[in-house]
Amino acid sequence: MTNNPDPTSTPPTHAKVTFLGTGTSVGVPVIGCQCEVCQSDDPRNQRTRCAITIELGWHGLAVDHDEPTRTLLVDTPPDLRFQLLREKIPLVHAVLYTHEHADHLFGLDDLRLFPFRLGGPVPLYCEPKVEQRIKHSFDYAFSTRAQTHPGSRPQLECREISPYQPIPLFGASIMPIRLKHGPHFDVLGFRIGDFAYCTDTNDIPPESMARLAGVKTFVVGALRHQPHPTHFSVDQAVEVARQVGAKQTWLTHVSHDLDYGPTTSELPDGIDLAYDGLQVDVGLDSGQA
Repeated sequence: MTNNPDPTSTPPTHAKVTFLGTGTSVGVPVIGCQCEVCQSDDPRNQRTRCAITIELGWHGLAVDHDEPTRTLLVDTPPDLRFQLLREKIPLVHAVLYTHEHADHLFGLDDLRLFPFRLGGPVPLYCEPKVEQRIKHSFDYAFSTRAQTHPGSRPQLECREISPYQPIPLFGASIMPIRLKHGPHFDVLGFRIGDFAYCTDTNDIPPESMARLAGVKTFVVGALRHQPHPTHFSVDQAVEVARQVGAKQTWLTHVSHDLDYGPTTSELPDGIDLAYDGLQVDVGLDSGQA
């Protein structure tokens, strides 16, 4: 079920980002909560756990009217199966991990169908501490014991990545950048072309800010209005967005404290709340060497 022809010998010509989930670790609505946001009929207040896909495309390589694509997934939240079905995404070619918290990791088993379609294991690009957590929490996926029913275990292959070391992937270059998720916990953001994704952070170090120069579409976490020890508040995220200077900023990892309509109406021009199912076309020319 892979796309033909194989386009990866040439750089992709364009990309589309889909927000699979834009919610905090408990999602929205929160179980048992009777607040206005959790009881809202606005679908943009229905927030599953955070993840995006980046679909790479190649103009001019269509076969039988179908353009070849490669789909990158950032994080595997517990809602992953539902998210992929909702967005009609039939195949994931590779996964990038920001960090190992449960709301970004524990849907990993939903990848188990994809090795059959890829003809090999799904590559997981992650830091060593994330690999350690994956192999501890999903030890069965890496077992060498014979399977009673072959294919019942996910076939996965961890590939180590480091901040500021570009990842060549399907003809594109992806830059991991260091973020702080509280004072003692390091996570990653990712930049591809003129797009950057920086969820689950309350501090972007100077070296990482420098790597965001020229970004036109910026995604950053904004948990709520009140300060939080490990996440940006709305005001903090807006200030970071102004420093980055992107044409469009989307706020993600949003809690039930933020009602989509009123919050969006109060935000500055060019800054909006993201919502589940939002799709954004992004450029692949980073403007950087």
